[in-house]
Amino acid sequence: MVPALAIADELRDKGVTVSFLGARGKLEAELVPKAGYEVDLLDLSGIDRKNPLKAARAALQAAAAIPKARKLIKSRGADAVVGGGGFVAGPAGVAARRLKLPLVLTEADRHLGLANRLLARRADRVCLAFEIEGIDGANVKLTGRPVGRAVLNADRVRARARFGIDAEASCLLVMGGSQGARTINFASIEALAERPGRDFDVIHVSGSRDHAALAERLSAAEHADRYTLLEYEPDMGDGIAASDLALARSGASVFELAALGRAAVLVPYPYATGDHQSANAEWMASAGAAVVVPDSELDADRLLAEVGEILGDPARLGEMSAASKSLARPNAAADVADEVMKLIGAAA
Repeated sequence: MVPALAIADELRDKGVTVSFLGARGKLEAELVPKAGYEVDLLDLSGIDRKNPLKAARAALQAAAAIPKARKLIKSRGADAVVGGGGFVAGPAGVAARRLKLPLVLTEADRHLGLANRLLARRADRVCLAFEIEGIDGANVKLTGRPVGRAVLNADRVRARARFGIDAEASCLLVMGGSQGARTINFASIEALAERPGRDFDVIHVSGSRDHAALAERLSAAEHADRYTLLEYEPDMGDGIAASDLALARSGASVFELAALGRAAVLVPYPYATGDHQSANAEWMASAGAAVVVPDSELDADRLLAEVGEILGDPARLGEMSAASKSLARPNAAADVADEVMKLIGAAA
């Protein structure tokens, strides 16, 4: 949803009326209205590759959603359709083609998701976050992953004031994701709140799944000062701006870290589709912006060693931060929006 909303904001600034198609019961049903956009909801499920019956049911749902998507898109009077890469993009993209509307696909990972693979040859534009081997052609454009304005415009002084962090203090941001990263979450509490010796602030965004258990442990920890535990942040702008180093998974958030030039210790989720988080982590690491730790190797001792070594070496931290900033594509959302506007103009 983050890149989709970023593109929507750019289009709205150009005078375009934007609405969303989403899946009933999913996060977009909550986030889109909060961002000021209308959303139409379809009954859809992601394809479970480990369960053939669930996968078949999801495929049937997707097929049944195509005429519904067509009707909704037509009722909105749409001039173009932008696919965000999720499973809603499949029915919406097919419907757009049947309506002969311009179709723009966006891909945030280092491989095309299922919906984008099926639609790429039929799309007018395919906007990539990364170069993908074998994916080229006149309709392919490398834009980077769109990042929200709350990140791009985040202010370090204001963010540090919010979290009560002194201007000269070092700060680690721990990101567990919207649901949570169990390995990162519990290693962080053990290493940084239950053990002595930490000399930096911590902002820990845990996600919903582990938050109650983490809060209980933090309340009993002997070294919980300068440790802020949050369940959820609608955007990570303040957390990234306030920090000097991030400990995180390596999903699409790597672009948010790069946008503000933050060094990182990345722990890729080992079960991500196509192992794309390892590829994302390698993208940052190969530029000198990150250290990669396999999930199976992360514990409190390893966490302390990696984080302490980087925060304890200002020269190295500065080099990693500069390398991270060099990867940023702050104009990605505007570039995708420009492609949409060109297609709308050509179709008019």
